Amino acid sequence: MPGIFPAGIRNYREGTDVADASEPSGQPEQPKLIIDDDWKAEAQKEKERLSSESQAASASGGDPGSVPGQPQMPEASFDELLRTFAMPALMYLGQIPDPQSGKAVVAPDIAKLHIDLLGVLEEKTKGNLSEEESSVLTRTLSELRMAYVEIVKAVEQAIAEGKIDPNAPGGMPSGIPGGGPGGVGPIA
Repeated sequence: MPGIFPAGIRNYREGTDVADASEPSGQPEQPKLIIDDDWKAEAQKEKERLSSESQAASASGGDPGSVPGQPQMPEASFDELLRTFAMPALMYLGQIPDPQSGKAVVAPDIAKLHIDLLGVLEEKTKGNLSEEESSVLTRTLSELRMAYVEIVKAVEQAIAEGKIDPNAPGGMPSGIPGGGPGGVGPIA
């Protein structure tokens, strides 16, 4: 079926090459590769430049693939894994500001998800962690759970005292009686 497929595509039903309709001979045109000495020299210079940059970054303790002036990525570790789950939990408990808005956000249901994920990690790694790793995980979970309970009680009390209107535009965090849609509410 010439003309349906681009040149060089194989028709696997018939076991033949599919010719481009523009080819009168029925044979697909082979690509032409032209390599000149200038191209080779430029490619070699680029290769040498990248190699020297990589060696310089390694000598200075930097990551060869990192961008100068950008913060270094942390090394993958168990502590970094804990931070990955704990930081959003703290953010949604209003303990640290949202990096985009700069405002504290209270969303207990989202915070609880991150706390529960740490709980799953604790359960699934029981007996496989060093004493120090186990201690850090247990302490982190304990502190996050206590902060969660305190925030939920404080929000419930503020609602009862009329300090927070759960029906106000912007909503209240879901997971709180009278909570609004989306589960995210900025602290005024």
